[in-house]
Amino acid sequence: MAGPLTSGKVKSKIDLSKKKFAIVVAEWNEEITEALYEGAVAGLTGNGVKKSNIVRKNVPGSFELSLGGLWMAEEKKIDAVICLGCVIQGDTPHFDYICQAVAYGVTEAGLKTRKPVIFGVLTTLNKQQALDRAGGKLGNKGEEAAITAIKMLDF
Repeated sequence: MAGPLTSGKVKSKIDLSKKKFAIVVAEWNEEITEALYEGAVAGLTGNGVKKSNIVRKNVPGSFELSLGGLWMAEEKKIDAVICLGCVIQGDTPHFDYICQAVAYGVTEAGLKTRKPVIFGVLTTLNKQQALDRAGGKLGNKGEEAAITAIKMLDF
């Protein structure tokens, strides 16, 4: 699933080749989350992050991103965490509960550890909207999450 790079290069004041990133990927909606992961890696390596300094961890679904993100942010060697997932609205309010819980949990992980923990979770009404944001016509939100992580480290 190829798509245009959405954010490109970041002018960073720090040496990104020495920074370590964790990417926590939800396995649910795998077609989408794999494309987000590819975008995140491209965003990091395209800005000087060594591939060997990127750690990937999988969690079962987006709900588990909060704890997975917290665990990775608690690792001393990790400088920033990118949480990638996809929640597609169904016919029940489950969507609303999951989205709110994940947004809150990822935010809490960052506040607790005082490290960038980035919310790279698509919350879409249908699969096509997710595909459009995972390397489709609207770019790749995984890459945008990587750029956000870099900018927060640069902060």
